[in-house]
Amino acid sequence: MSNGDVQLVTFVDGEGPTVVLLHGWPDTSSVWDEVAPALVDGGYRVAVPDLRGCGESSKPEAVDDYSGLHLAGDVAAIIDRLDVDRVTLVGHDWGASLGWVCASFMPERVERLAVLQVGHPTAFFGAGIDQQIRSWYMLLFHHAGIAEAFLRKNDYQAIRSWAHHPRAQQVIDELERDGQMSAHLRWYQANVAPDAFVVDPPVIPMVQAPVMGIWSSGDMALGERQMVTSGDFCANGFRFERLEALGHWLQLDVPDQISSMLLDFLGT
Repeated sequence: MSNGDVQLVTFVDGEGPTVVLLHGWPDTSSVWDEVAPALVDGGYRVAVPDLRGCGESSKPEAVDDYSGLHLAGDVAAIIDRLDVDRVTLVGHDWGASLGWVCASFMPERVERLAVLQVGHPTAFFGAGIDQQIRSWYMLLFHHAGIAEAFLRKNDYQAIRSWAHHPRAQQVIDELERDGQMSAHLRWYQANVAPDAFVVDPPVIPMVQAPVMGIWSSGDMALGERQMVTSGDFCANGFRFERLEALGHWLQLDVPDQISSMLLDFLGT
């Protein structure tokens, strides 16, 4: 699949209503490997792209090529190629942020939205000092070269010990392939301005699709408030699911539970 010159490698399986799974940092489509088959078995056609800059997809070198406009355009292009009018979007991390943007600005294409860990952009940037402290690394990631050095320092301690990624070595190997380390960081550089936490939160259209937000109390980077208050920006219902003591990567930590939640939400 493609959006202009950007090739978007997308894995599609199953039959039925279409669900698109969007990954975040520092992952690729493989982060959904344990959830996608359950959705297929549940009667859905599932599309899982490597988003731009990641995995097997194109990796533009300009920071501006990773702006929200281009990223949402990628999702629209994928939906077009799937030959359907509307899909359910399920996003994690940056994929959740992208899902919120698509649901806000392309309501005619998004039937339902499920997000893991990351709340609505206005709720996120308006969540107060606790969230700002948790998000310190976003400012660091603006410094090309220094950000890469930080992530590689002490045998990738940031990924292994700070983020506690369940598949740390696999992720590290992937980031060191085809310039993905820098490409992933361009998502932050293009979409989180250095003054993001000192200016007023962004104002975007209300989400018209029903939304489910899943959050865990063990997430090191995301507080509960930014997810709970996301309901203020959902015009047709917001279902909040809180999980206890699990980390950031819920689809890897408890894939069966996440799959069950998604299937229940899709069936309502």
